Amino acid sequence: MSSIAATETTIATPQTKVIQPAWVRVMHWINAVAMILMIMSGWQIYNASPLFDFRFDRSITLGGWLGGALLWHFAAMWLLMLNGLAYLVTGLATGRFRRKLLPVSPAAVIADVKAALTFKLSHGDLTVYNAVQKLLYLGIILVGIVVVLSGLSIWKPVQLHWLVMLFGDYPAARYVHFVCMALICAFLVIHILLALLVPKSLRAMIIGR
Repeated sequence: MSSIAATETTIATPQTKVIQPAWVRVMHWINAVAMILMIMSGWQIYNASPLFDFRFDRSITLGGWLGGALLWHFAAMWLLMLNGLAYLVTGLATGRFRRKLLPVSPAAVIADVKAALTFKLSHGDLTVYNAVQKLLYLGIILVGIVVVLSGLSIWKPVQLHWLVMLFGDYPAARYVHFVCMALICAFLVIHILLALLVPKSLRAMIIGR
């Protein structure tokens, strides 16, 4: 009798696999908000001294003017740096990065790109990243580190002159910062499109399952 009851309880309350742990979900959304704030305020800062022959429309910028944009940018910078550092440390300490992002090989990336282009790339198991996802996530982590370092060199070029020299000079650091921003924007577009194509991945990042 007890075994039947236990079986019925098991059937009624099946175990649900946690795809995204709570710390990943919280840090993911904090990073997303910080990135959007930095990008929009960064566009307003760019408009004050553009590198190229174009400016961003004011409707997609944040801050209203240079001083306001700088305040937003610095506030979001600290949020992104602290949360990003916590994410890196936790990801390394828990072994999540090693399990999720390694190994990755050129052959696997090429094979998965071909599968994606022919709509044959499987999305059944959300706990396992394909080679393209691994490459994108590793790449955005690297870009995130470079954008922070280039941003610091632009912010404090005198105090951090040694950091500026790593990029060549101050103007070069600005170009590196802009390119990193463009890469992050491209990543966000791809990331959002993939989430829309595979809605259960978005659900997992919200509720974990």
